[in-house]
Parts: sequence; structure tokens; C-alpha cells
Amino acid sequence: MLEVYAFATPNSVKVTIALEELALPYTLHGVNVRKGEQKAPQFLALNPNGKVPVLTETDETGQTFVLTESAAILVFLAEKTGRLLPAHGEARAKVVEQLFFHASGLSPAFGQSGFFQRFAAKPEPIALERFATEASRTLRVLDAVLAKNKFAAGDEFTIADIAHFGWLWRRSFPNLTLEDTPHVARWYADMERRAAVQRGIARIEALVTQD
Repeated sequence: MLEVYAFATPNSVKVTIALEELALPYTLHGVNVRKGEQKAPQFLALNPNGKVPVLTETDETGQTFVLTESAAILVFLAEKTGRLLPAHGEARAKVVEQLFFHASGLSPAFGQSGFFQRFAAKPEPIALERFATEASRTLRVLDAVLAKNKFAAGDEFTIADIAHFGWLWRRSFPNLTLEDTPHVARWYADMERRAAVQRGIARIEALVTQD
């Protein structure tokens, strides 16, 4: 049995979209980060880092496997099903390349830019400029990739697309638009039309209205 602990966050929606794309049954548990539920002892027992999402899988013997970090969860689900991640070679390497670019570049830049713009009481101008510039730069890097490819890692839809979609879905947080990145805009529209993406978003957004 797969269970997901999540909220309406860029990293959480990646997991529900992947599960919907892979047609894997799962139970979704809301962890309201706005109320600090990710800091509760019972959640920290699952993820000492205090962040969503978390995936657990309990086997027939009652043993539970716990996995954190959205990129790791995407790889696990893809390998579990043999889908959305090439098994070997250059095609797999290109997917991993995009996952690393997302985890080390685009995701932290978007997150830090949004934080300093929205939550810092007295943000330093250098911090605002640094992260806003980096968020825009990484978005342009992705645009250049998508100028050559239909999807993030080539001609096929993979977990790399799901990873990038999470933060593009929440691009208003760092105050970004797709006006100057037409290839990202084309790709994003294609992603939005996928039925599984729509279902994954709906499952995550429903968590906000549960409380």
C-alpha cells in the first residue's frame, strides 16, 4: 500500500501527478504546512527534515518503507513500474541530468526568490536581486532546453517533466511569468492538458479545503 503525506506545494504535486500518470493506487494524507503540522512529532518520525512530501509503502508482512525528497520519490515510482524513466544509457542520463538541474538549480532559486519577496521582514536588496535573477536565469535555461526538445529530457514524457512542472505550477510564488519563455509556455500548456496532471493537481488542491 502506498501512502503520501503532502500539501498543496510544488514538491508535493509532483508525487500525486506521478502516481496518477502511473495509475498506482494510493492514500493521500494532508499535512498542513501553513499550520506547522510538518513540525509535529508524528510527522518528524517520518521525515526528520520536516518537509513534505513523504511516501510510504507497507508490504504484506507489515514492513514499512519510508522515502522523502520528491526527486527520489519520482525515481522510485518510475523504477517500480518501469515507466517514465529509461532503464539505461544516454536517455536515462538525460532524465537524471534534468532532475539534478531541477533539484540544484531551478527549485531552490524559485523557492528562495519567493521567500525573500513575500516573507522576509526587511529583505536585503542584494538577496532579492540574487535570487530573482537566478530564478529568471534558470527558467531561461529550461526554455533553451525545450527549444530543442518536445519534453525536458528529449522526445518522451518522463519524470523530469513532472519535476519541473511542480515549480512552474507555482511560478507566481517567485513572481515569474512565461511571457519571455515561449518554449516553456508551449510545454506547460501541453502538460496542463494531460488528464493525469489535472487529477494530480485536483487531489493536492483538495487538501487545502479539508480543514
